[in-house]
Amino acid sequence: MSPISAAITWNADPVLFHLGKLDVRWYGLMFAIGFLVGYKIVEKMFRHEGAPEKWLGILLLWLGAGTIIGARLGHVFFYEWDLYSQHPLHILYIWEGGLASHGGAIGIIVCVILFSIFTTKKSPLWTFDRIVIPTALVGALIRIGNLFNSEIYGHPTDLPWGFIYLRGSEFPGQACHPTQLYEALCYLALFGLLMWMYWKRNAEERPGLIFGVFLVILFTCRFLIEFVKNDQVAFESQMTLNMGQWLSVPFILLGAFLIIRSMRRPRLQLVFPNRFADEKKK
Repeated sequence: MSPISAAITWNADPVLFHLGKLDVRWYGLMFAIGFLVGYKIVEKMFRHEGAPEKWLGILLLWLGAGTIIGARLGHVFFYEWDLYSQHPLHILYIWEGGLASHGGAIGIIVCVILFSIFTTKKSPLWTFDRIVIPTALVGALIRIGNLFNSEIYGHPTDLPWGFIYLRGSEFPGQACHPTQLYEALCYLALFGLLMWMYWKRNAEERPGLIFGVFLVILFTCRFLIEFVKNDQVAFESQMTLNMGQWLSVPFILLGAFLIIRSMRRPRLQLVFPNRFADEKKK
């Protein structure tokens, strides 16, 4: 069987169903499911450690704002500033597409720092070590959404698992690397590892360790997969490493620093009351 005959023909409709004039898309559904499941995971961790339940809603608002605003501004400034500087109002047109995961990561970091200053009064590492666990799952689901949108895929390939994206605008009729699935699988594996570290190894007793492992693995995967992924904008074709790879390097270095730092410091001895701080004892 030739490679092209073994390839998977992909023609999924990005719209799941219609509600009047409203299109409910797979991408939006994956995003919503990720936030809902992520909320429940963080809720369980906060209860396990005796954090106030009211922190959950506040954190969700911060993270939602940080993710959307950061991802949008990241795309604007990192990838298409020449366009948006001429049409600044279009920065608000999120429905037209254009979100950058590195910008989303920066937005989340900023919002977690603000959440820590105004709400928890704890080190931001306390929050980061907990929210990055569901974030890995959310990242995997978002990449599944990208698959349904037939976007962010890779270069042509002869490998038997290549996808022919009938709705894609690049390399029509050619089998390409399904880089959305590559990333989704990496992020799912990372999610499993972080859950194991938290629930089985009590890694949260080493502040910064879970966050550091998340940064190193996620952005190393992103760095490597970029070698077979299409450039998002034209100027990247002239770069030895593309924008996504250059933006991944600082996160990898930060993660390595956090891992080393956490392992050199004494392990904390935490108490796990298994109830919210503002919940009455039964």
